[in-house]
Amino acid sequence: MKKFNGFPARMEFTPVPNLFINSLMPQISDITELKVTLHLLAALYRKRGYPRFVTYDELLGDASLMTDLKQEGEPREVLRHGLDMAIERGTFLQLVLSTKDRPEEVYFLNSEADRQVMTRIQNGEFALSGLKAARPAAETGPEESPNIFTLYEENIGMLTPMIADELREAEKLYPEGWIKDAIGEAVELNKRSWRYISRILERWADEGRGEEKGKRGNRKADRDKYSQQKFGHLFQR
Repeated sequence: MKKFNGFPARMEFTPVPNLFINSLMPQISDITELKVTLHLLAALYRKRGYPRFVTYDELLGDASLMTDLKQEGEPREVLRHGLDMAIERGTFLQLVLSTKDRPEEVYFLNSEADRQVMTRIQNGEFALSGLKAARPAAETGPEESPNIFTLYEENIGMLTPMIADELREAEKLYPEGWIKDAIGEAVELNKRSWRYISRILERWADEGRGEEKGKRGNRKADRDKYSQQKFGHLFQR
C-alpha cells in the first residue's frame, strides 16, 4: 500500500449529511456500496439547478469513480451492484424515464424534497432539465423552463420546494425576461431574496417598464385580474 502524502493547504470539501455518518454508514459493510454512495453524494453536491440529480451515464463517465471501482472487478457490474445496494438501503431514489432515444436512469438523494419532485415527475407535472421525458400527447401544460431556477440558485440562494413553486407561478404571470431581469436587479442592489424580486415584478406589473410606464391603466387592470389567483398576494398592497 502506497502511503498517502497528506492533504494540501488549499482544497475543496464535499458536505456529507450527519445522518449518513451517524446512522447509515455504520450499517454499510460492503465496500462497493460505500464507494458508490460517497461518489454519488459528491456528484449530487457538485450539481447546480433544481432539482439536483445524477444520471447513470454521468456515473459511467466519472473517471475517478470508474477507476476506483476497477479494484473490485468489472467497473460496470460493480457500479450496478453498488447502486442496487444503496437504493435498497434507501440512501438514494432511482427513477427510469422514457426519453426520446432510450430509457434514462436518474438518481436523487432520498430526501423529502426529492421524493416530492419524483412524484411530480411521475405525474407529468414536472420535467427535468436536460432530459426530454416522454409526455402524454393530450397534455397541454407549459414546458418547464430550468433557466430561472438555475439563475435563482446561482445568484440568490438555495432553491427550496416552496421557492420553486413560487417561481413556477411567476412564470405563468410574467414574461421570462422580466423574472430574469428582476433577479439581476436584486443582485445588483444586493437584495437577495424572493420577496424583493416579487416586489420588483409587482411594481413593473403595476407601473410598466421603461416605455411601458404610460400604460399604467392597463397594468392596473392586469394586477386586479392576477390578484385573484394563487399568488395574488404578490400583487396586493
